[in-house]
Amino acid sequence: MTTTTSRGRRRAPTRMSRAAGRAAALQKPRVILALLLLLALTSVMLLDGYLRAEVGGDQRVRTGAGADKVPDTVLDGGPILTFQGGRATTVSVPDKTIALTFDDGPNPTWTPQVLDILEEYDVPGTFFLVGSMVSRYPGIVKDMVEAGNEVGIHTFTHVDLSYQSDARVAREMQQTQLALAGAAGITTTLFRAPYSSETDAIDNYSWPVYEKLGEDGYTSVFVDTDSDDWKKPGVSKIIKWATPEDGKGASVLFHDAGGERSQTIKALPAYIRKMKAAGYTFTTISGVMQEQNAAARQSSGTGRQQAADAAAGTGTGTAGTGTGTAATGTAGTEGTAGIQGATGAQGGAVPGGTGGTGGTGGTGGTINRLQAAHREATGVTLYEGKALIAAVTLAEWTVPTLSVGLMIVGVAVMGRFGMMLVLARRHHRKRNRRRFSWGPTVTRPVSVIVPAYNEKECIANTLKSLAQSTHPIEIIVVDDGSTDHTSEISREAATALGMTNVRVVRQENAGKPAALNNGVRSASYDLVVMMDGDTVFEPDAVHQLVQPFADPNVGAVAGNAKVGNRDTVIGAWQHIEYVMGFNLDRRMYDLLRCMPTIPGAIGAFRRDAVLEVGGMSEDTLAEDTDITIAMHRAGWQVVYQEHAKAWTEAPGSLKQLWSQRYRWSYGTMQALWKHRKSLTDKGPSGRFGRVGMPLVVLFQIVTPVFAPLIDVFTVYSMIFVDFQAALLAWLAVLGVQLGCAAYAFRLDREKYRYLLMMPLQQLAYRQMMYLVLIHSCITALTGGRLRWQKLKRTGEVGTPAGAS
Repeated sequence: MTTTTSRGRRRAPTRMSRAAGRAAALQKPRVILALLLLLALTSVMLLDGYLRAEVGGDQRVRTGAGADKVPDTVLDGGPILTFQGGRATTVSVPDKTIALTFDDGPNPTWTPQVLDILEEYDVPGTFFLVGSMVSRYPGIVKDMVEAGNEVGIHTFTHVDLSYQSDARVAREMQQTQLALAGAAGITTTLFRAPYSSETDAIDNYSWPVYEKLGEDGYTSVFVDTDSDDWKKPGVSKIIKWATPEDGKGASVLFHDAGGERSQTIKALPAYIRKMKAAGYTFTTISGVMQEQNAAARQSSGTGRQQAADAAAGTGTGTAGTGTGTAATGTAGTEGTAGIQGATGAQGGAVPGGTGGTGGTGGTGGTINRLQAAHREATGVTLYEGKALIAAVTLAEWTVPTLSVGLMIVGVAVMGRFGMMLVLARRHHRKRNRRRFSWGPTVTRPVSVIVPAYNEKECIANTLKSLAQSTHPIEIIVVDDGSTDHTSEISREAATALGMTNVRVVRQENAGKPAALNNGVRSASYDLVVMMDGDTVFEPDAVHQLVQPFADPNVGAVAGNAKVGNRDTVIGAWQHIEYVMGFNLDRRMYDLLRCMPTIPGAIGAFRRDAVLEVGGMSEDTLAEDTDITIAMHRAGWQVVYQEHAKAWTEAPGSLKQLWSQRYRWSYGTMQALWKHRKSLTDKGPSGRFGRVGMPLVVLFQIVTPVFAPLIDVFTVYSMIFVDFQAALLAWLAVLGVQLGCAAYAFRLDREKYRYLLMMPLQQLAYRQMMYLVLIHSCITALTGGRLRWQKLKRTGEVGTPAGAS
């Protein structure tokens, strides 16, 4: 880009324009990064809520449904249901055999204790795991599998699948398979539905689910004997209820999670000892099917031999016995096809999309026969599983940390409100007492410096307001290389107003700090007032502003800046912010003697003090904060004069507002970093470092950065947890803020009607300010640098009377 002078000559772009171009190029990616961070935070919270069944949770449990569509052979059959070849087949547990099963785990408290008991008594177990718990506690699952126990799926979020769509059912299974793959490197063909019991409880709604899962290669497992340990009836009753009748085999249900399980932990060792003493053996679900499969093969072989003997004439009785034995074997095992399906005969058709190695399980190959339902997770499934575990680990660490941060932010926000109210009240009462005085009335002339860059819309109104000043002043308009005839308009306005105390100084475009420094050097008097070119003063503003200089320890004074264009929605939001945030803050900081910022719209300085600290620095974008901190470090007092009022034109669009606040927040960070050594300053000059800097960092950076947590958690709670409680909490916080704002408006004698915009401000405007601050933090962390930016002005803020 090049620029053209009035004579038509082309010149190379200035350093300022090149910096502005680089800043514009860097701004958009950082905005996107800020939005991505917010999206990541929301995603982590949603994942954590999903794991805890707060997102997508469904607590419905179906009862009392009919079962006329369920085959009687299934309703009356054994606890293991397969669909080998598309035909429903059940398998029973052999006599004197127990398949010890556990539901709802893993749990970090109870599951390890169960595993220790099983290891101590050399007993295998089959654990039906909830996928969300697997992803949260993968180490327990890995230990479980390595110890020789078998695992099955108990859905991902423990929902009644009879209420769910086909897509939700598939998702529940696939996500649990991924969790198992990431935790232990396996998938499984075993499944037990939440809230299921014996096969005779299958109804017309759940039966299609079992059929579909059977087509996908899953073996559904039910219960013969339920310990009902979840009822916590006492150890003796748990043992009694878990004991099969008359030496029969059983699939026995315990729980290693889902509640307080101390009774289960006490009952389990006694139960195992009792059953072993009664001659029972313990196995897994795959172990049951292996035994029945072997029995079926043996029975089938015996039947064939007897048939051959009969054909050879060895006797009809034996043949009849042989035939009868074959029939009994088939019936007793209730179908060998289903057994083979579960033990790996299905080959590559493995749920979860992984390659199967379980085909060798029946012959004791690469997978233990008691874990024949396991399949080795490979390829994409394995890596997706590990990614899921990593994401859950991140969520498990992030959300509790954010919850603690939320508590800290909440305490800090409420503490800030409390401090502002108490100290602002003390400040108001102190400064408005009848006998309060800064000292002898200051009447000596003052130099007013007006830096201006393309202020053709506003500069005439600014000079018009200064022409009405009740205090003797000289006015120095420093035109910072304007291209819109700001200088000419200034001279014409001064002539029209009959002002002989106006000087216009032109300079090459060098930025606002350079313009202010030029004005300070050109000033004729020892007190200088600095204002923006779009600001209008009330007639007594200068007089009120310089009165604190009656105290020789005061080096600078902050005035009371007000939004003039407050009749738009954006203007009203900024008006609330100026009155409540900026001015209440200044009262608090004034009383604590650590004022962090003198507003660029209205501030006064001792000229010698400004020169002593090196003038306005170009090191930061917030030259007003920079000079204020420098004054503190030089040992000067900086005070707030609420009665010195100026009206400024606030940004009229969201884009301009973003640009201004981005510069402010980033510039504040730059100034704080520049003066970080103030933390170790001694004596009065170190007061800002000891008191002001920690408060500014806490209240203006840390708290606002994490304050979105309040809103994110509130929205999250409204949608997924308890809408009424979350809404009441939000309204309570809003009530506190409204109380603070109303008090601030009372102190500044403002009209309360603007507070009607405050709820909307909390919903929209505040979120934008959060993003601006996060954007600024990202810029600071990435080492970006911005230059001073010019906002578009309309000149709608005229005289103070018109503004009010």
